[in-house]
Amino acid sequence: MVRRVIEIDREKCNGCGACANACQEGAIGMVDGKAVLLRDDYCDGLGNCLPHCPTNAITFVEREAAAFDEKAVAAAQLMKKAASLKGSAPITRSGCSGSAPLQMDCPGSQADTLHQGTDTAAPMRSAPASRLMQWPVQIKLLPVQAPFYQGARLLIAADCTAFSRADFHERFMKGRITLIGCPKLDEGDYAEKLTEIIRCNDIREVTIVRMEVPCCGGLQRAAETALRESGKFLPWQVVTLGRDGTIQE
Repeated sequence: MVRRVIEIDREKCNGCGACANACQEGAIGMVDGKAVLLRDDYCDGLGNCLPHCPTNAITFVEREAAAFDEKAVAAAQLMKKAASLKGSAPITRSGCSGSAPLQMDCPGSQADTLHQGTDTAAPMRSAPASRLMQWPVQIKLLPVQAPFYQGARLLIAADCTAFSRADFHERFMKGRITLIGCPKLDEGDYAEKLTEIIRCNDIREVTIVRMEVPCCGGLQRAAETALRESGKFLPWQVVTLGRDGTIQE
C-alpha cells in the first residue's frame, strides 16, 4: 500500500540519536552512527521524531510501505521494557560475574601505592583517591534496585566526561552513585531504566554531566524523561563540559 512514512537524509544526520529516542514505536534505530528507519510497519506516519531532529534530516514521503502494525509495536515495546529491567534482582544474576552489584564501604579511604619504573627499590607515590562508591557503573548493567541507591545522590554521566577533566572524581563523583552511558554506542533508550531506578529507590538528587557534542543530548533527554516519568520532584542539574574539559555556561 502507498502511505506516508518518514525518510531520513543520511548526509544531514549527525548521529545524535534524538529521533530514535523520540520514536515510541521503535521504528528508528542507530546503524553505523546514523539514524535509519528500521521497519516500515513500525512507523505510524505521525512524525513525532521530526521536531527532535536538530539538522532537519527527517521528512515525510508517500511511497509503497507495509501497513502500520500496532500489535507488533506493542509486543516490541513490552520486550524492550523487559530487556531494560533485566537484572533488577540484585542477588541472583546470570551472565558476567563481574557485573554483580557491589557497594564500596569506604571509597577512597586508602590511596593505592604505585611503583615508579620497574626497580623494586624505586620511590613510591600515592595515587589520587578513587571516589567510586559502587559497582557496576554502566547503566545497562546496573540493577534497578540495590542498597547503594538508598538516600543516594545520583551522577548520570556520559562516558567521555570522565576523560575530559583530571578532577572528575573529586568534583563530580565524590559522594554520588555513578551511572554512565553513551546513547550513540549503546542500543536502546536509557529512559525506562532510569525512571525505574529513580521511582523505586530513595534518591535525593540527580546531577547530569554531558559533553557539548550533540550525541550527549540523548543521555540528557533520557535523564530528564526519567525525572519527569518517575513522579518525584527532585533537585537536579545539568553540567555541560567542553571537549577541553571546561564547564560551559
